[in-house]
Amino acid sequence: MKLQRHLLIGTLLMSVMGAMPALAQDYDLVIINGRVMDPETLFDGFANVGIKDGRIAEISKKPLKGAKTIDATGHIVAPGFIDTHFHWQTPIGYRIGLRDGLTSGIDFEAGCAGSYVAAWYEARAGVTQANYGCAVSHEIARGMIIDGSKGDYLINGPIAALEIRKKAGWSVTRPTLEQGNAILEEIDKGLQAGAPGIGSTVGYMREGVSSREMFEVQKVGARYGRPTGAHTRYTLGTDTTENNGAQELIANALALGAPAIVLHFNNPGWRLAQQMIVRLQEQGHNIWGEIYPYAAGSTTINASFLQPESWMEQLGNRYEDTVQDPSTGKFYTLETFKADVASNPTKPVVVFKMPAEDPPKWLTLKGVTVGSDALPAEPYFGPWDYPLEKLGNTHPRAAGARGATIRLGRENNIPMMQLMSILSYNAARHLGDTGLKAMQERGRIQTGMVADIVVFDPETFRDNSTYERGTIPSTGMKAVLVNGVVTVRDDKVLPVFAGQPIRFDPEEKPRFVPISVEAWNAEFSTGMPGDFTALPAKGGN
Repeated sequence: MKLQRHLLIGTLLMSVMGAMPALAQDYDLVIINGRVMDPETLFDGFANVGIKDGRIAEISKKPLKGAKTIDATGHIVAPGFIDTHFHWQTPIGYRIGLRDGLTSGIDFEAGCAGSYVAAWYEARAGVTQANYGCAVSHEIARGMIIDGSKGDYLINGPIAALEIRKKAGWSVTRPTLEQGNAILEEIDKGLQAGAPGIGSTVGYMREGVSSREMFEVQKVGARYGRPTGAHTRYTLGTDTTENNGAQELIANALALGAPAIVLHFNNPGWRLAQQMIVRLQEQGHNIWGEIYPYAAGSTTINASFLQPESWMEQLGNRYEDTVQDPSTGKFYTLETFKADVASNPTKPVVVFKMPAEDPPKWLTLKGVTVGSDALPAEPYFGPWDYPLEKLGNTHPRAAGARGATIRLGRENNIPMMQLMSILSYNAARHLGDTGLKAMQERGRIQTGMVADIVVFDPETFRDNSTYERGTIPSTGMKAVLVNGVVTVRDDKVLPVFAGQPIRFDPEEKPRFVPISVEAWNAEFSTGMPGDFTALPAKGGN
């Protein structure tokens, strides 16, 4: 019934457009003769699109007149691609993303220090080529409170994690009650400043973060009605432990009445994870998951799940088959792995973890989003026009996640509307349902919506990045519009900076409520370091 309703809406929309006379007015820009695709209404037809003041003003079969024109003959005109797992939040990173059709890059995993969220957004105002957003970071809050991490580098948002991870307390230490409340308050500061949600890397902190702490972190977000995105506990793991981690995040969200994002669940057990997510969506819960179209992932070499006792002894992997140094292209041995952990603990590595035949299957899943999980290449903070051939190497998903999605879809006969949904609309819909206005008016090709638009050839748009050369940009993108401004033309990024913030309006007062001694202490009665055995055990929640 839902599909029939969308098809009817699209048919009526097109019939009305065809019956309406073309308005005798000039638009700022007109895109003509393109195959217009709107994933919300499922409209798919040839039309002209008139853009005025950064918004879609008209969609019509009739000729439209504009100050500038893009001929989209043989091309798809679709909503700009939205990535909610984009770590490379620097000028060169946005440029690489734009070549791949990215119009909005948001980080819902590593996130930004709560106290620096406002400054992070201010630093990008008027000088950023794509729309930008950053959740508040659980990991960085723990680094600040437990390890005493501080410094100007915290304004760097997700990239600050590379500095945070040089110490270990954030990952393995159970906080005291005072520390626990300070962590939660730091997260609250970011939400008060307008962060779109919380990003948690609990999968890197599986020993340090209790189930009580994770619940309380999600509770902070629930008070604002905002989602927590999590690299779930036990990821990477088995088909049982992976889903146990997803179940923790989901159960907390349901108990709290809060949204949640199961980040990159394209790991062992993904079929069950998808089944849980779909059933919850069908029941009306704002729970969703993301995938990326690669069999390999990437992380820092000191990740807890990559250490020998986990990677080799528990999971039965060999470094020689699974963990690669992107700077040399060589796979590690146990000895070289230990050496690099000691000498360069936050060095990025590529981790081969899933069968090569799985990525096309993930692209067919209902209701998912594509998140690149784009890690930066050195120099991380290069200017937007830094020579690409001088960049260091990184996982190819940083430059090619969207191009790979279209290419794999083409090779495996996946409907284009499905690809447009997972690349754009699904993220916009779920985030819009949290009240985030910036996403309520993106991810759609409809009159009145923000003109974040991609124009690409469905037969030639593709990724070019590889594991050997991960920063080669995608090709086949005729135009990328950000807020109505042409920012990419014929695979060339232009020196325009039309990006807008993806955030909530800041609030005057925090919503933070400290956790009580009784509630926190009830979880700590084992006598382990960091417990509250000196406090009276009153019980209760």
